[in-house]
Amino acid sequence: MTKTLHTNGHLALIEALISARKSQKLSQAALADRLRCHQSFVARIESGQRRIDVPELVIIARALDVPAEHFFEAVIKAVPPGERI
Repeated sequence: MTKTLHTNGHLALIEALISARKSQKLSQAALADRLRCHQSFVARIESGQRRIDVPELVIIARALDVPAEHFFEAVIKAVPPGERI
């Protein structure tokens, strides 16, 4: 399997991030303000154009007031057992 931004795990992470942001009634710009970054950073993540690493995920989770484990659970459910890197 080639590395891609469109694996089941990555798509599940994107969905969980968007859902968490919307449940807080935050725009991308409002989340970006909390993260002290540009709205385009949030847009690239949510559109699947940019991966995020674990420390970034923790920072985003805190900005959304959601436990980081919530996002890991979404990815774990989406990645089939035995999937290769």
